[in-house]
Amino acid sequence: MNAVWEAAAPRAGARVSLKNSRELGWNGFGAELVGISAGSHRVPGSAMHRVGVHVGAPVRAHCVCDGTRLARLQAEGDADVIPGGLDGVWTDDGDCTILSVSFEDHFVRATAQQLSRGSARWAIRPRLQLRDARLQHLAWALRAELEAGAASDPLFAESVATAMVVRLLDGAPPSPPTRRALLAPRVAARVIDYIEGHLDERLTLAELAALAELSTPHFKALFRATVGLPVHQYVVRRRVERARTLLEKGALSVTQVALETGFAHPSHMAHWMNRVLGVTPRDVVRTRGA
Repeated sequence: MNAVWEAAAPRAGARVSLKNSRELGWNGFGAELVGISAGSHRVPGSAMHRVGVHVGAPVRAHCVCDGTRLARLQAEGDADVIPGGLDGVWTDDGDCTILSVSFEDHFVRATAQQLSRGSARWAIRPRLQLRDARLQHLAWALRAELEAGAASDPLFAESVATAMVVRLLDGAPPSPPTRRALLAPRVAARVIDYIEGHLDERLTLAELAALAELSTPHFKALFRATVGLPVHQYVVRRRVERARTLLEKGALSVTQVALETGFAHPSHMAHWMNRVLGVTPRDVVRTRGA
């Protein structure tokens, strides 16, 4: 089931949704870029675990959550972590923008269980004005996916969301797998063959990890160690390389090539082709005709 994005319900006109992930096919988590007017607004309790990350110029703010009161200068990247069930009141001296990321409880629990540490002692706890460079980097990566707005497969966003949950869970970082440092050759071949055969479809970490019979965090680590790239980067690179091959053959239009290689539309393909290869589809077509 797709994550149901739950926006807060402050007084009328205080919050405006600028971007949201409803149409992006993300499961178990969601994201929304929200413009908030100066003044007080209440964020009601929710079944979702939520992280609000400040975007843009600093704003003086006061918040009350879980019995804690904090007056602060809210700077870019500062995060408030609100576990499921908690509510709070935020008062901002000026207009601000917040990247709001939420996780369904089953997504958090599944990630915790896959870390092989026992989910009972793992929990997301409330934190106000959390300053964590790693969490901020992940939040900005998810924001970039949100702002791109391309309804391609959610592989990258799922990777980022999983990493955010791992960062938020209490306790030490997960131990790396100890039984083997690489995917077994037959398992690696099975996963890579599956990716090659489904480049035009939406791929998820969960289905690829299931093919390898591994938890999602362990699969991510072993795939990267085996192939030399994170799984989402590998998939994008293979899509780009196949797109270039099809463009060079000239049998399909640019739009048809984009669809055949799993991109949402030609401009989405052009973005990644330029980023990965340093050329555009137009460059490839022009070279073919030279």
